[in-house]
Amino acid sequence: MTRASALVFVTAAWLAAATAAAGAAGDYPLVRELDARVKLGDTSIVSKITVSVDRLMEPNRWTRVTNALKHGGYSNFVTALRALPPVGWVKLNARRVEVRYAHEEQRPGGRRLVVVADKPLFVLGDAAKSRPGFELTVIELNIDANGAITGSMAGAARVKPSLEGDVILEDSAEALVTLSSTPR
Repeated sequence: MTRASALVFVTAAWLAAATAAAGAAGDYPLVRELDARVKLGDTSIVSKITVSVDRLMEPNRWTRVTNALKHGGYSNFVTALRALPPVGWVKLNARRVEVRYAHEEQRPGGRRLVVVADKPLFVLGDAAKSRPGFELTVIELNIDANGAITGSMAGAARVKPSLEGDVILEDSAEALVTLSSTPR
């Protein structure tokens, strides 16, 4: 085998492995309009949000921001997150925030997608009393094998590290919004 044909063979094998690994995750870009519901006291709010994820974040960037959170705390996570390029967006009416964190893990019967935007999308309740330090939009989506989605969203939130190494919601400035959609 010549050096050139060996290089072609190795490159083709690497591309096949990369394609197989990418196929194990969800298909991206992913754009979904979701039903959003929240109850605040006697008031129920129903709306639509759109979540768009162009791609999952690269593993080295995921490691960088999760290590910043584990070893430097929330403020270091926010700083590291804001240095990353956008990988998508979340939109509610005319308001839109850039997604800089999109990480997916396989689960029995589907997958879990965590999306974090570097700014709050909304603050429910008395907006004049928005809480300092709640600088992120955090969305957790559970996508079943048929494509149906359930999940939750915090429009102004903080995160902490999970035991698995991902990020999870630490606290939210308001009630969590439930999200859902039917399969496509």
